[in-house]
Amino acid sequence: MASSKARVQRKNQANASAHVKRKMLSAHLSAELRAKYGVRSARVCKGDTVVIVRGNEDIRNTEGKVLNVYTKTGRVAIDGVTINQADGTAAERPIHASNLVITKLNTEDEWRMEALSRGKEAKE
Repeated sequence: MASSKARVQRKNQANASAHVKRKMLSAHLSAELRAKYGVRSARVCKGDTVVIVRGNEDIRNTEGKVLNVYTKTGRVAIDGVTINQADGTAAERPIHASNLVITKLNTEDEWRMEALSRGKEAKE
């Protein structure tokens, strides 16, 4: 049984192996995609189009394409979402995957699409 202590959960999440951290990078699907594939969430991948649903007002409801996925930190870089550094240059602002909703999937990966279609078949 997993611990209910927040510090132990944070430690387990930080020290998790790569295949476990990969699963932590999932985000909810939009209502249309949920109805189409029969699954509630999917892993965020490079090339997906996402909407930021939680966070500061300046980035909330921003839609953009995923540029990079950082498995180690569980965060995602999105096109057009930047933060100004101290020297004035703009840098990509990493956003946690749980604060996103996937609106359009990158369909290039055949294994991913096969796994998503299995969810629909299981529910029928």
